[in-house]
Order: sequence, then C-alpha cells, then structure tokens
Amino acid sequence: MPFLRTDHWRSAIIHAPLEELICNGSLNGFPVTLLPDPGDHRFLADPFGLWRNERLYVFAEAYDYRSPKGTIDVLVYDRTGKMIEQKQVLQESWHLSYPFVFEHEGETYLLPEATASGRLSLYRARNFPDVWERVDAFDFPAAAIDATPLYHAGRWWMFWTPPGSKDERQSTLHMSVADTLCGPWEHMGLFLHDRAGARPGGTPVIVDDQLFLPTQDCRGTYGKGIRLLQIEGLERGFPKVTPGITLDIPAVLRRSFGDGMHTLSKAGQVTLLDVKRGGVGPRRHLMNIRRRLSPL
Repeated sequence: MPFLRTDHWRSAIIHAPLEELICNGSLNGFPVTLLPDPGDHRFLADPFGLWRNERLYVFAEAYDYRSPKGTIDVLVYDRTGKMIEQKQVLQESWHLSYPFVFEHEGETYLLPEATASGRLSLYRARNFPDVWERVDAFDFPAAAIDATPLYHAGRWWMFWTPPGSKDERQSTLHMSVADTLCGPWEHMGLFLHDRAGARPGGTPVIVDDQLFLPTQDCRGTYGKGIRLLQIEGLERGFPKVTPGITLDIPAVLRRSFGDGMHTLSKAGQVTLLDVKRGGVGPRRHLMNIRRRLSPL
C-alpha cells in the first residue's frame, strides 16, 4: 500500500441467501443494509454470522488504524433488521481477523485468523456470543491465514493460505483434511497459485450439488474482489479446483465503496460481505513511526 494510503472497509448485509446470489451470478437486485460506521480511522471487516433464537449474530474484525491489532466484535440484529447491540467478544495480544463462526454437534465455534500468534487457534463458546475458550485439543500444523473449515462427505476439510511471502499470502490455496475437527490434520498440498482468486474469502456453499468457495481477487490491490472456485472430488479424496466467475461489488455500494470486496459469507437467508474504498490515513503512519522510534 502506498505511503499514507489506507483501506477503509465497510460491512453489509444482502437480504438474500448466498446460494441464490451464486445462481444469479450477481449480487445486485436485493436490499442491502450497511453495518454501522465505526468512525474515523476505524473499520469493521470480514463479517461472518449465524442465527440464534430469531437473532442474527454478525462477527467481524474491528480495527483501529491507531492501534496495532484487530479484535472481534459481534453485532446483533433482530428479524426486522434492527441492530440491538454491538460489543467486543474476543481480543488477544495479537491481531485477530476473519472470525469464521460455525456450529457442530451442538457446540458453537470460532476460528479467527491469528497468524501473528504463530498458530491457528479454535475457540468454543462457553457463553454465546461473548465468552469464548480456546480448544486445546485443536492442533493445526500451520499458522494458517483465513482458514475456512468445511464438514463434507464425513470428513473435515480446511481451505487456507500459508503465512509466507506477500505473493503467497495473496495468491495461494492449500487444503488439509481430518477425520475430526481437532485433527490430526493431513496437509494435502498446494492446489492453486493465482492472484485472481485463491486465498479464501468466505463460506463454502453447495449449489445444485456443486461446491463453491469464495476467494479473494488480489490483482493490483489486496482484496479487489471475490472470485468463486468450484471444488470437486472431496468425496473421493482427490480434490480438483476450477476457477469460476468473479462477482462484482453490488451496484448500490459501488459509488461509495468501489475499490474492493474480500469477504462473502453465508448466514441463513442473508449474505454478509465487506467492501472498501481507498483513502488516506496519516494518523496510522504517524503512530507507526512514533511506535518504532519510541524506546523499549
């Protein structure tokens, strides 16, 4: 990113299921609700959600450019689309983002990106939605970026990107497989190297017996857009990845946030996404400079 340039992300709800949007090949034609603007030099990104007791819980990365790390917030909506509350639910001494939330066997889990910690950690809800405990038995053998789990054909699959070079972080898709959520996980290898869309960017969904994985198009800029990958062969244990269509930013958001989109996730009858506009953020860079120059 050029000096003084920052990405200003804004999350939103599309009032249509992700499967319908994929069938249409477009995010247009449906009502859109923007999540609140958190204010100057802040953003909410990477939204994932689930429904519980007629309420939609949206988990998102909360980031302040004047702070060195992101935390995880939850925003709660009722069935009418009215926001009931927003609060922080998870913070660590390292950066957190991409809060992939899911349910399995009566438990609710959160799998945030936490590469700076040197590992991938799974959390279980002790008191949903705001009290989480780390699952010590979960042992993934890499500090995966934007790890995206899927239970399919009787096994767990993980789509992820390694914490390597800048090119690797923005252009590679790896897969792992396990018989149980906690592992042991077997690395199946690199399946795609393509800046046009390989790094996971949302919820895998099945449409007409075909599995689709949203990925991030990082050509020219990080998080330029969303491309769908079609994934076949998981049932046989021999995955095949085929690049599919690119989904454009919804027209109603394009004027204000036309510079990128890098998350598209399923939440029942609605879909969550984030979009961005480029801007300037001198305070961010001044804070970083002061932090580097200050004595330990």
